[in-house]
Amino acid sequence: MDEYVYGRNPVIEVLKNNKADKIYIQKMNSEGSIRKIYALAKENNVLITQVNKSKLDFLSSKGNHQGVVALVSGYNYGEFEDLIGENIVILDKIEDPHNFGAIARSAEALGFNGIIISKHNSSYVNEVVYKTSAGAIDNVKVHIANNISNEIEMLKKKGYWIYGTDMNGENLYKTDMKGKIAIVLGNEGKGLSSSMKKHCDVVVSIPMIGKINSLNVSCAASIVMAEVQRKNETTEI
Repeated sequence: MDEYVYGRNPVIEVLKNNKADKIYIQKMNSEGSIRKIYALAKENNVLITQVNKSKLDFLSSKGNHQGVVALVSGYNYGEFEDLIGENIVILDKIEDPHNFGAIARSAEALGFNGIIISKHNSSYVNEVVYKTSAGAIDNVKVHIANNISNEIEMLKKKGYWIYGTDMNGENLYKTDMKGKIAIVLGNEGKGLSSSMKKHCDVVVSIPMIGKINSLNVSCAASIVMAEVQRKNETTEI
């Protein structure tokens, strides 16, 4: 199914990955990064149509389109085997596309180039995910799992260590997290289920000293991924 991606950076990433079918640009708008969009569209032979702002408001469902919207073909999800060898983030029933997009953006930046999402009760890749990820969703591999528990066990057989996230887990900063890693993140409201924790090798928590003892799932994901990246960093300073 065709989708609309809006915002300058997401559209630029779509063009770089040659996934845009058509570009809509607001009339009388050619400054800044819009010029780069024109150049990339020309380079990739993508049709550009100049339209009124009201048209862009409609295509983006009144999102912050910044004067540009791209028509793209439906997202190309990967197979389980496509992710093997990558550090992986497993999203167990993450429902908010803003959280999905934010996690994807951090994942791409921190070397977690594989994302597994559950088939049911989950956000799929849509225009909000594109926008929130600033287009990073096109630079990672996303796979839809029929049964996340089964795929976690398959990852273990491939040599992965599975780390769940929970408020009552082991101290993240005192946990060895080297090698092939998969991080499991639970639902925004309910967190990681008891049954899912049983499939994890280790459950970690982020030490907090403030009065608010919980974080948004996308914030927590970024902290855990950054810590994994730090612990696996081989560059000497």
